[in-house]
Amino acid sequence: MTSSSAATGSRLASRLGFSDRVFVGPAARKLAREVEAGLDLVEEGLAEDLHVADSLADATSRYLYEAGGKRVRPVLALLTAQLGDGNLPAVIDIAKALELTHLGSLYHDDVMDGADRRRGVPAAHAVWGNNVAILTGDILFSRALKLMSGHGDRAIRLQADTFERLVLGQMHETVGPQPGDDPIDFYIQVLADKTGSLIAAATQAGAIFSGAPAEFEEPLRVYGEKVGVAFQLLDDVIDLSAKPEDTGKVPGTDLRAGVPTMPSLLLGVETDPESVALAAEIDAGVRRIAAGEDPAILDDALARLRDHDVTRKTLELARSWTRGAIDELAVLPKGAVREALTRFAETLADRSS
Repeated sequence: MTSSSAATGSRLASRLGFSDRVFVGPAARKLAREVEAGLDLVEEGLAEDLHVADSLADATSRYLYEAGGKRVRPVLALLTAQLGDGNLPAVIDIAKALELTHLGSLYHDDVMDGADRRRGVPAAHAVWGNNVAILTGDILFSRALKLMSGHGDRAIRLQADTFERLVLGQMHETVGPQPGDDPIDFYIQVLADKTGSLIAAATQAGAIFSGAPAEFEEPLRVYGEKVGVAFQLLDDVIDLSAKPEDTGKVPGTDLRAGVPTMPSLLLGVETDPESVALAAEIDAGVRRIAAGEDPAILDDALARLRDHDVTRKTLELARSWTRGAIDELAVLPKGAVREALTRFAETLADRSS
C-alpha cells in the first residue's frame, strides 16, 4: 500500500471510528479514495452553502460547522453510494443537505437541553442567545431543503419525512410518555426518531441517488436506524462512565439534568428494595439539583447505578441493536462497502468496553 493510499484509508477509518485495516486490498483502497474524494466535494460545497449575505447570520450559521465534526452522515451516504454509480452530483448534494440538517438540529437541541458546550466551544445560544440560535437552525434547515429540492419529489419527501421524525422525537422526549405508554418502548422510539432517522436517511439516500439496486434501499434504511438507536443506548452507558478524561463528560450529566436514560428507566421497573430505594434517591437528587443544589449530591447514587445490573442490561440491549443492524447488510454483495458498514456498527458496540 502506498503512503497516499494508507493515509486515505486512515482518514476514512478515523471518521468512522475503526482501524484502517478494513481498507486493505485494492478494492478497499479504491473505496476509501472514492469516499474521501466525495467528502472533499461535500466540504467545499458546505463552505459555500453556509454563506449568508447577512453578517450576523453568516457568523452564526458557520459557527458549529467550523468547530469540527466527523461528518459521519455524509460519509455514510457516500459509502453506500459506492454500491451504485458513486459520487454523482445528486449524491453530493444529498450528503450536504443531511449534514446541514444535522447541524441545524444541534442548534435546536442545545437550546432545549440547556447545553453549555458543543464540539469543544460554547454552545451557540450561550454566545448569541436562544432566539438567534433557534433561528440559525431554521436557516440551516432551509438551506438543506433547497439542496434537496433540486433532485425531485423523492428527495423532498425524504427530507420532509426525516425532519418530521426529528421534531417528533424531540417533542416526545420533552413531554415524556403519556398514560398507557410503555416507558421503555417510548424511549426506544424517541431514540429512533431523534438519532436513527437521520442516519437512516444517509445510508438509504446514498443508495437511492447513486442508482444502486432498489432492493438495497430498505435494508440500508433499517441498518441506519438500528445503528442510531444502538449509538444512543451506548451513550447512556458512557454517560455513567467513571472516566470523564476518556469520555469528555462529567459522569451522569444527563441524569443530573433530569433527562431519562435507559439505565434509569430499567431501574424504575425493578421491584427489589435496593433498586426501588436507589431510584427514589436519584429522583430526589434530580429535584434538589433543579432547585439549585450542587450536582455532586448524586455522585454516590450514580456510581451505584453504574455498577447496577440495569447498566449491563443497557449495554446488552445496545449490542442487540447493533447485531440487528449488521443482519440487515446480508442482502448487500460481499466486499469493501459491506465490510466498512459492518465494522462501523461493531465499533459502536465497542465504545463502552
